[in-house]
Amino acid sequence: MVGTITSVGMGLAVIGAGLGIGWIGSKAMEAIARQPQAVGDIRSNMILMAALIEGVALIALVLSFIS
Repeated sequence: MVGTITSVGMGLAVIGAGLGIGWIGSKAMEAIARQPQAVGDIRSNMILMAALIEGVALIALVLSFIS
């Protein structure tokens, strides 16, 4: 029973991270289309936020392996 709950939690963590990064990418493309001159700032902020989301997903996976 515990293994099933752990695997569901791991799946939700990965799905949430994928959705979050996809949402960030789509909004960044919309912002670049609106203001092409700000592409550098938008790209750097997008990469930073994607890295933070990946970090949270990795921590969730590690914690689910531990418990």
